[in-house]
Amino acid sequence: MKTGSKSKAKGEIYEARFSRHFEELKWLYTELYDNSSMFAELCDQMRRYYAERGEALKESDEKREQHPDWYKRNDMLGMMLYIDNFAGTIRGVEKKLDYLEACNVNYVHLMPFLDTVEGRSDGGYAVADFRKVQEKLGTMEDLAHLTASCHKRGINICMDFVMNHTSEDHEWAKRARQGDGEYMSRYFFFDNYEIPAMYEKTVPQVFPTTAPGNFTWLPDAGHFVMTSFYPYQWDLNYKNPRVFNEMMYNFLYLANQGIDIIRIDAVPYIWKELNTQCRNLPQVHTIVRMMRMICEIVCPGVLLLGEVVMEPEKVVPYFGTVEKPECHMLYNVTTMATTWHTVATRDVSLLKKQLDIVNGLPKEYVFLNYLRCHDDIGWGLDYGTLMQEGIGERSHKKYLNDFFQGFTEGSVSRGELYNADPVTGDARFCGTTASMCGIEKAGFEGDPEAMEKAIRFDVTLHAYMFMQSGIPVLYSGDEIGQVNDYTYKEDPNKAADSRYLHRGPMRWELAAQIKDPDTVEGKLFPRLKRLEEIRKREKAFVCDADTWTIETWEASVLCIGRHYEGETIIGLFNFSEFDKTAWIDEGGEEYEELFTGAHMQPRGVNIPAYGFYYLKKKS
Repeated sequence: MKTGSKSKAKGEIYEARFSRHFEELKWLYTELYDNSSMFAELCDQMRRYYAERGEALKESDEKREQHPDWYKRNDMLGMMLYIDNFAGTIRGVEKKLDYLEACNVNYVHLMPFLDTVEGRSDGGYAVADFRKVQEKLGTMEDLAHLTASCHKRGINICMDFVMNHTSEDHEWAKRARQGDGEYMSRYFFFDNYEIPAMYEKTVPQVFPTTAPGNFTWLPDAGHFVMTSFYPYQWDLNYKNPRVFNEMMYNFLYLANQGIDIIRIDAVPYIWKELNTQCRNLPQVHTIVRMMRMICEIVCPGVLLLGEVVMEPEKVVPYFGTVEKPECHMLYNVTTMATTWHTVATRDVSLLKKQLDIVNGLPKEYVFLNYLRCHDDIGWGLDYGTLMQEGIGERSHKKYLNDFFQGFTEGSVSRGELYNADPVTGDARFCGTTASMCGIEKAGFEGDPEAMEKAIRFDVTLHAYMFMQSGIPVLYSGDEIGQVNDYTYKEDPNKAADSRYLHRGPMRWELAAQIKDPDTVEGKLFPRLKRLEEIRKREKAFVCDADTWTIETWEASVLCIGRHYEGETIIGLFNFSEFDKTAWIDEGGEEYEELFTGAHMQPRGVNIPAYGFYYLKKKS
């Protein structure tokens, strides 16, 4: 086909997408903003960003349109990493693609890398320029080169889009600070405390100890500005259509660098309204729905991942509906926290209930599952259920934090608290998976028996995560059992933030030992790799498989079943440091244990301490 014919065909494809969504997009936009000229500008800019989108990306978009469930396969495995910690620079990450492939990873979440100011960055979530990479990490050209290299290997790249706020060092904020009304209107500015005081009556605080209040006084500007997170992160005013339009242009610019998955940070906070909690307001869903349509028109190969930190049944609205979808994927935050509650209590009942809720949701809903991530663990559990068992919220949070700091008898965990509030007794927890499983303690004490048990538990938790409904994501370093890094206390820009405990640099000298069976890395990495290969091989691990829990009549043992196209796999996971028996009876047929190749019947199964089984029904 000639170039001119190709361009015409591409133009027709764009017009078909645009026509399909135009009426709804216009209706939602004008309902929110009642501004036809700004809507016309948005449409013009969408065409421009489509025209600028590379041919390879357009071809990928078209293939993914033909196979909209492409990301729901059982070979999808994510890893999240900090560019500087992992490989120094973006070019450095590109040199490590062989390693990522060895990890079976085909979805890499690059933690915030856009321009920010050291010391006022919130780990990169205070963006000073949405079109510039941090100089120490590289350039936009480096990013586009990395994504192109990844695409040749079938690896998808995810990045954060921080749209709730900008850094106070962003050009808009600088102009607003100087009193430019056009730019002040892009934020929430008030010349006295009367209206901020009204907001404070209903709006919860995100960081009550480290950043109390939702407003910051600017002496040089003579105004208060809304800052829900930190004083240097100024909340954007999405009641202003200029804000929405410009942020969408940034969004499309980043998508055109070859980004496959865009994580929308702090989604529930995007719209602010007086006399509300400024959380989960209807206008947020309007904005996310418009983003989804803009994506499907300009770059339909791009997925939206929503960061919504609530229990699964409450995050469901952010998926939208089958007819009017919003986010493609959401984080399964509460199940993660409940998993660690289960580790501390050796009681799977709350986790089983949590999984039953997720398993009961429509299969179109895709959750990202993880054990640890860049953030702390907040103990947002189902305290209504726990209270029925006589477990109080404050006392239980204290127990969990004491347990994971290693203060309670029987605990092998190590870590630190984050944002501890002496008034409420509330606190969050920081630590790597390996340190929370006992690898750090066993290594420090030189106890080989304890180390073997800790590694076994680490593998079991990953095996359990792979059995959940959705897509598993590893945290960089977990594949080699990397422990807490206490050197952050020596850096004045990090010392006050204990989350850097689990944000240490990748220990490549340890990664070099993954083939040495006498090392922690050589014991852990091959076992995780084997799990990953089982998951890729067995079709019962696809996202839309039937998934359910099975009663084991043993408090410490969780049982999960998966079934797809005639194949059934049963997973058994022992959260106790003692051998346990799962009192299940799944029939007299013989099953194969996929990890070891042993044959057994799923009846009264004895499971070693911190052990697991993957039982596949023999056809």
